[in-house]
Amino acid sequence: MGKVIFNSDDFGYSYGVNYGIADAYQRGILTSTTLMANMPGFDHAVKLKRELPDLGVGVHLTLTCGKPLLKNVDSLMAGDSFKHLSFYTQPFEVDSDQLYQEWNAQIQEVYRAGIIPTHLDSHHHTHTFGMNQEVVIALAKKYDLPVRGNFERKNEVRHVDHFEPYFDDVGETIIEKRQIDCSIEEYLENLLSVLREKKSIEIMCHTAYLDQELLNGSSFVYPRINQVEFLIHSEFAQQVKRDCLIELATYKDI
Repeated sequence: MGKVIFNSDDFGYSYGVNYGIADAYQRGILTSTTLMANMPGFDHAVKLKRELPDLGVGVHLTLTCGKPLLKNVDSLMAGDSFKHLSFYTQPFEVDSDQLYQEWNAQIQEVYRAGIIPTHLDSHHHTHTFGMNQEVVIALAKKYDLPVRGNFERKNEVRHVDHFEPYFDDVGETIIEKRQIDCSIEEYLENLLSVLREKKSIEIMCHTAYLDQELLNGSSFVYPRINQVEFLIHSEFAQQVKRDCLIELATYKDI
């Protein structure tokens, strides 16, 4: 039986993102999310979490969006904000000690809010870049937390057996922008087989409702709205609920 974690990134980004995540959890098959401690919607996300005690919440370590929590991290910054580096602009250099201190501060902010995090991952997958891997490994060991296993040194930390990075395509209406090279129907059929066969799986998604903060700040917008609907109403979601070989889970169950 597969323990399946549907994790939506970017909790805390904005009110619209937070409400989309809450709806996909309460009405659909979403089980988990990761929280951005430095973003405008953080306090609202914390409030929602108090109302949804069984929602798994990890820390979405942030290096490329918003402002750092700390002041003395100049190597991470451009002006008063993070360097807005794309996933595709690596390699880039930051001071690893400053990165450790900032990411540690983000984790601490989540703990201070009364949330015991279930795991770690990162915005734009920056924990997978070069020496950043050492930082996330050190923090994972410090707090005894699993890490999203999409990086070279994943065997040094706890992680799920399988990470699925392409689920965002279920919300993408423009075929040319999809990451998969088959139809959505074929992709979902293959995914169901994986969910039944693997011992533990994380499916990364991005659910949200549209608000001005998201519209102005992100290049990935409308597919998020479609993902909320998909996780609630699709035949795939109903199949997942019915399948006796699939157990919806969070990182606490790994």
